[in-house]
Amino acid sequence: MGTLLETDAVLKRGLDALTGADPVMRRLVGEGIVPALRKRPPGFEGLAWIVVGQQVSTASAAAIWGRLRQVLDPPSPGTLLGLSEETLRAAGLSSGKVRTLRAAATEIVEGRLPLDRLDEYPDDEAHALLTAVKGIGPWTADIYLLFCLGHPDAFPSGDLAVQEAARLAYGLEQRPDAKGLTALAENWRPWRGVAAKVLWAYYRAVKAREGVI
Repeated sequence: MGTLLETDAVLKRGLDALTGADPVMRRLVGEGIVPALRKRPPGFEGLAWIVVGQQVSTASAAAIWGRLRQVLDPPSPGTLLGLSEETLRAAGLSSGKVRTLRAAATEIVEGRLPLDRLDEYPDDEAHALLTAVKGIGPWTADIYLLFCLGHPDAFPSGDLAVQEAARLAYGLEQRPDAKGLTALAENWRPWRGVAAKVLWAYYRAVKAREGVI
């Protein structure tokens, strides 16, 4: 599977490659837009954290995750399947997220999603195994591969913050959609995940200047 984003040294390699290939990336990094490594534990806990964080603010996701972890102890597929929907909803999960987590837990328990061995699979196969689970789309799969497994080329092209950051950084008239962002990202291979981290950091910096965060 190649080099994983497990150390700051590997992250720097990716940043050096990006700044050497793309003048916009070179400008952003030169302005101090340098992302942190930021990893999450692999396995069911990491996947559940990602599902919890879908389409909610960072603060809301942290609050929901805190409540969920109080009942999801240990954070395993078996534990989750043993909890009632009422308990999961009381933690703040939507019915859709309950269904997604239950589907993922079932696939893991029944052996169809080898989550603990997913790092042994090539990127595309790992992505396909994740998106085969009902409720897990490309964004969730890419975020898991990037933040939990450290795949340096995993790229969440459907992420709105990454799309908006690309619009601002590259002076585009409109925010690119997933297809347009994927095309723009071709120049970043095999470090598209690192480029996404740069764009997230840039987005946060812009919003901080605007007083939004």
